[in-house]
Amino acid sequence: MEPVLDRFLRYVKIDTQSDEESSSYPSTAKQLDLCRMLADECRKIGLADVEMTEFGIVTATIPSNVDHDAPAIVWLAHVDTSPEFSGTNVKPVLHENYDGSDIVLPGDTSRIIRVDENTALRSLIGGAVVTTDGTTLLGADDKAGVAAIMAAAEFLLAHPEIPRGPVRLCFTCDEEIGLGVAKVDIPKLNAVCGYTLDGEGRGRIDCETFSADGAVVTVDGINTHPSEGKGAMVNSIRILSQFLAALPTDRLAPEVTDGRDGFIHPYGVEGGVARASAKLILRDFDTTKLADQAALLESIAESLRAEHPRARITVEIRKQYRNLGDGLRDEPRAIPKAEEAMRKAGLEPELAIIRGGTDGSLLTEQGLPTPNISTGEHNPHSPLEWTSREELQSAVDVLVALAECWSVEK
Repeated sequence: MEPVLDRFLRYVKIDTQSDEESSSYPSTAKQLDLCRMLADECRKIGLADVEMTEFGIVTATIPSNVDHDAPAIVWLAHVDTSPEFSGTNVKPVLHENYDGSDIVLPGDTSRIIRVDENTALRSLIGGAVVTTDGTTLLGADDKAGVAAIMAAAEFLLAHPEIPRGPVRLCFTCDEEIGLGVAKVDIPKLNAVCGYTLDGEGRGRIDCETFSADGAVVTVDGINTHPSEGKGAMVNSIRILSQFLAALPTDRLAPEVTDGRDGFIHPYGVEGGVARASAKLILRDFDTTKLADQAALLESIAESLRAEHPRARITVEIRKQYRNLGDGLRDEPRAIPKAEEAMRKAGLEPELAIIRGGTDGSLLTEQGLPTPNISTGEHNPHSPLEWTSREELQSAVDVLVALAECWSVEK
């Protein structure tokens, strides 16, 4: 069997960066390179029902080996890497027998993974840490999950003495741009719950995410030559600046919130005198509070409409995803089984919340309760990204135990 670390090192060298400006699915054709590889590997190790759709979604099944009708579960991971930093020509660096010191990245020595900022490194002294060379991201988000799933599937097939119910594998595209499950046929998976393998460190079960909406604030003004602007020009840039300045900064901002606090985050501005717009994200663990955030945006817009009656100011709200904790109640076994599996794998489980979202948020809302579990990710979307052999192997051990834990159910 191929060690999980070797799989991971192969996968990260394949450029699978997604593109949020693309209108195709997947957003980049290069994601399909890894999808095709995974489909081929699924067949070679003996998985059943292997399929790759026209959209790059790869599915396969580890068949049940118990004599009763055990429920099916799904393991999911995404092949794409973030558009936020280059994923081209990734050169993973393996630090064997890690000595516990700060790690200077050889491709750009100004980039240093500092132990004081990455305290999980202290538990990996003597182990094998994997970093980038400093010029690209690594892609542990989420090729760590992909590698763990493939390694666990291969292990289970090679060890028929380990009882298991049916386990579906599902590899998706475009998660990093919010479209990871857009083309997944959830009824066809025919499972009681899923687990996304897309989490930090080891021993963690993410059982809540933010609920999320997106907002676009647009100001339409009037452009004239500035030499004749008096009484005629309505400058959209200035009005939009007033709007953004009116957002609270002592609360409801990422810079001053943590834990279960929600926020409104402007992350993109563009335009000119005639039209200017800003993109914002609205986040809270309490879904009802998203309406309060939207009302705040509308109240700011209304006051500016009164001040600038010749401008047109619109606030558009778009639903994004919902707290996966809301839907996990529909499958009360999902979290306890993950906890049991982690203990069988020698880990003490930590129930955690994500100040963000996962594919599991959307899957849960669509009827497949899907918490998220650790795969050894650290500093995702960054040239300081890293993982370790030990954390990758822990993820494999948890998956094997998870299959066994579910095998007793009927």
